[in-house]
Amino acid sequence: MPVEIDVDRVARLARLELTPEEKERLRLQLGLILEHAAKVGEAAADDVPPTAYAIARANVFRPDVPEPSLTHEAALSNAPEAEEGRFKVPRIVETGS
Repeated sequence: MPVEIDVDRVARLARLELTPEEKERLRLQLGLILEHAAKVGEAAADDVPPTAYAIARANVFRPDVPEPSLTHEAALSNAPEAEEGRFKVPRIVETGS
């Protein structure tokens, strides 16, 4: 069952300039894509609940246990620049004037 697609409208919505050859090629390709999507929809069984994942997912995080880490001074020791106990980085946000 061929699907009729208004490629001009789709191209306009996507803000694309297409040549007549590109429009014809896309008309055929989009039609095939929609036909295949319709076939996938036919395969869905009513007795299968919708899911976000094919297999059940479980929490894979380890327990949150505090462990020793770098001291504040050790963390700042290799910083190119530090100021008032913090990493000093170049400003990346422009201020309005």
